[in-house]
Amino acid sequence: MRCLPLLLTLSTIGTLFAQGTAGNSDQVDSKYLEDQFYVGLTYNFMLNKPEGVTQRSLSYGLMAGFIKDIPINLERTVAIGIGLGYAVNSYYSNMRASQTQEGGYQYSLLDGSIPFKRNKTETHLIEMPFEFRWRNSTPTTFKFWRVYTGIKLGYIVGSRSKFVANSYKDSFYNTDTQNFRYGLMFNFGYNTFNIHAYYALNSLFEKGTLLSDGQQIESSPLRIGLIFYIL
Repeated sequence: MRCLPLLLTLSTIGTLFAQGTAGNSDQVDSKYLEDQFYVGLTYNFMLNKPEGVTQRSLSYGLMAGFIKDIPINLERTVAIGIGLGYAVNSYYSNMRASQTQEGGYQYSLLDGSIPFKRNKTETHLIEMPFEFRWRNSTPTTFKFWRVYTGIKLGYIVGSRSKFVANSYKDSFYNTDTQNFRYGLMFNFGYNTFNIHAYYALNSLFEKGTLLSDGQQIESSPLRIGLIFYIL
């Protein structure tokens, strides 16, 4: 898997930062904050796919950002998190996008008659997570359970469709995606490794986007993976 080295690197960085932060603290900080930076790696599922559309290869996502931790109880185990981050997501499938002579886009299924290496839609987003946070942390421990849930807003600042065959490549910016993104998220875990899930509440493509056979393209992303927090 091409993402395995990256996953191991993220895990190591998260562990070292957490240990380094805890090890350098000689005094108890009763007003400590938790998990203010994050990095994550996900596998991206496409839900509600049109008939005949299948995912191929490894549809992955990468994200990183900063979250302002705002404790709301004296023990600082319950908090609100408001963040800002950046994410890139790729969706590999047999649904090819191509440009028309009029400057629009058309979508068709790759049925095997045309051999190809890769076919994907890639999005780059600015994201704003809003979290309700619970953890059983203390001022002197960095290993603890956490449950963070909430919503994540996003805005696509660039999307690209790319098709690669043996002797042909087609790549262009695709404006058919719904730029404003919103969905539900859930993070759960202990210490370094935490499960991350995001369920989009709107489709990836604009309403009225059709396959060449007339089917509506109303696919919405579900992203599941790992998220690593850094103090």
